[in-house]
Amino acid sequence: MDRRSFLKHGLAATSGIVLTGLPRLNCLASTKQEPWRTYEVTVRIDILDPSGAVRAWVPLPLMRETGYFKREPDTCSGNYRSAKVMRYDSFGTGMLFAQWTGSEGAPVLEIKSRFATQDRQLRLDKRPSVAVTETKATLDYFRRPSKLIKTHGIVASTSRRITAPYKQDIDKARAIYDWIIENTFRDPKVKGCGTGDIETMLHTGYLGGKCADLNALYVGLARAAGLPARDVYGIRIANSSEFTSLGRADDITGAQHCRAEVFLTGYGWVPVDPADVRKVVLEENAPNTPLALDDAKVKRARDKLFGSWEMNWVPYNYAHDVRLPEAHGPEMGYFMYPQAETAKGRKDCLDPKSFIYVIRSKEI
Repeated sequence: MDRRSFLKHGLAATSGIVLTGLPRLNCLASTKQEPWRTYEVTVRIDILDPSGAVRAWVPLPLMRETGYFKREPDTCSGNYRSAKVMRYDSFGTGMLFAQWTGSEGAPVLEIKSRFATQDRQLRLDKRPSVAVTETKATLDYFRRPSKLIKTHGIVASTSRRITAPYKQDIDKARAIYDWIIENTFRDPKVKGCGTGDIETMLHTGYLGGKCADLNALYVGLARAAGLPARDVYGIRIANSSEFTSLGRADDITGAQHCRAEVFLTGYGWVPVDPADVRKVVLEENAPNTPLALDDAKVKRARDKLFGSWEMNWVPYNYAHDVRLPEAHGPEMGYFMYPQAETAKGRKDCLDPKSFIYVIRSKEI
């Protein structure tokens, strides 16, 4: 199937990902009108040892419109037997699912996504004049635990200890954010973005990790305090205007990054990212020594990343406990990297010798 055929038979049948008619997420728009920037991201997959039938799954930009993100249709090319865009859940998780029979030669897949983003910058020092609401079903869903993000036991007791002095939800949310920054650290030895197993982190007392660990810890502690919260899995697509360590451009193959949101009554979904504060601590001064928490750059990042996101990043989804359609391999804690299976099993998405893919971005 060539690119033209895919557009005709694949995307036409899944027009829900087109910007027009997309469902909107309830979130508070920026307090000032930031400019929209348009990007194109290309993902190319090459599987050199196909070993029989092959299946691949590529996460797509969020299949719902928000106040800070809007998308266009995706386009695809390759030598696959079949390929289709699939909507995984009702919260905007989408993927490209492709299959090869084994007779097409070495499997090749390339998908292009184009979208626009706008920086998020919320005013949290006063209540908004118009309250942002959300459905009860959505709020209840994002209070639930996942298999790795627990909300009982040591997670609940830690959350109570952090939030006990506070009555207002916004103060509880900020207290958890500050606790993460002051008690965790970014561990460069962790593979990929981490696993997000927050119960093990707390039981062992080893609070080092990367974004999928530290921001998952924020989400779990917030949920345990009764606050709806969610990880937002995605990828960096451009350089940062403020922090060298918080951007990536052109070749973004290893730039996956998980952020977080917490729902605060009246304000809506509030962006937070304590993991990136710890990344500034460790990497902003690289290759020299880490920065102290009272360093001016760290203090600026800490102030900024509770209530705002620089949108040199694109969201994929909020999904946990993901079982890929028609997959034989295990369920995943989250879906942020391309995945592939052959007759020999699931490829290691973090091993370039096993599974080759390249992700590139450019601003339009």
